[in-house]
Amino acid sequence: MNTNTPSVSVVMPVFNGANSLATAIDSILAQTFSDFELILVDDGSTDFTLEIIKGYVAQDERVRGFTMPHSGVAAAANAGLSKVRARLIARMDADDYSMPERLAQQVAYMHGHPEIGILGTRVEFGGNRETAAGYARYVDWTNTLLEPEELRLRRFQEAPFAHPSTMYRTELVERFGGYKTGNLPEDYELWLRWMSLGIKAAKLPSTLVVWNDPPDRLSRTGEQCTTDNFYKMKSPYLADWLHNNVSPDRSIYVIGASKTSRNRALLLEQSGVVITGWIDVDPNKIGNIVNGKRVAGREILDQEHCFAVAYLAGHDANDQLEEFLKTKGYTLGRDYILAS
Repeated sequence: MNTNTPSVSVVMPVFNGANSLATAIDSILAQTFSDFELILVDDGSTDFTLEIIKGYVAQDERVRGFTMPHSGVAAAANAGLSKVRARLIARMDADDYSMPERLAQQVAYMHGHPEIGILGTRVEFGGNRETAAGYARYVDWTNTLLEPEELRLRRFQEAPFAHPSTMYRTELVERFGGYKTGNLPEDYELWLRWMSLGIKAAKLPSTLVVWNDPPDRLSRTGEQCTTDNFYKMKSPYLADWLHNNVSPDRSIYVIGASKTSRNRALLLEQSGVVITGWIDVDPNKIGNIVNGKRVAGREILDQEHCFAVAYLAGHDANDQLEEFLKTKGYTLGRDYILAS
């Protein structure tokens, strides 16, 4: 086996991925940038995954294969991270596809921008836009976020990257740890944790990964990816951001007085955020006392120039809210933050 230190370690955990694994591996082996190692971690598969991995290990000295008892994607990814030899790590999933220029473009950017720790790319949605319209809309949204400031300020809205498009520096794993296990979205948590520690992120404008959407994708079926677990995970990071970015003498209002918004705001309160009240447009709610706090109309934005945390469902609702907030002179990050 080649013992030279590669420039990039591509980490690909896989569980029962026999139907798509070869396509994903071939897309990495076909990269125009060839100075990499591909670390495949079989997470206790019960299909032919391990046999496929062994076949590629025998064919190409850049491929390294490992197996472990089934422990979940976070544990398998961490096992892969423990084997890397390069100073740059590229993540890849077994049901996705990397375009030939992916590694070349990401490596060039990372070498030219030492201040960036996490780098994604735009991705092509590999699902059915009619039957999975919501997921497709989410992918389109991630593709709008390119600059470090956009990613920094919009990271609490939803996960800002397609995980298999990311590349990051090995030193971040060494300094801050890898993926957390348990009932939480491990990729989103990793980015929020690192970015809360000041790590800058960016995204290439090139579309360099096909992000497929099979019916059994973990983000659809895994317990760790339920909506409740997303909010439980990200709320402490949002609370920390609010503590560091909102003056203590400025009142914080939550836009949205529905039960769902209130439950999400409760998670912030559990992390020490003081919420003054709710803002809603429903005249039947305005003036009521809910959970000990008054429901105000949007005029409170003029009266108090409060800081607003918005819990609204859907990108269209957030887009409309932002257009309205602009008319009030409110600026993202300075006067409000989107949290759903």
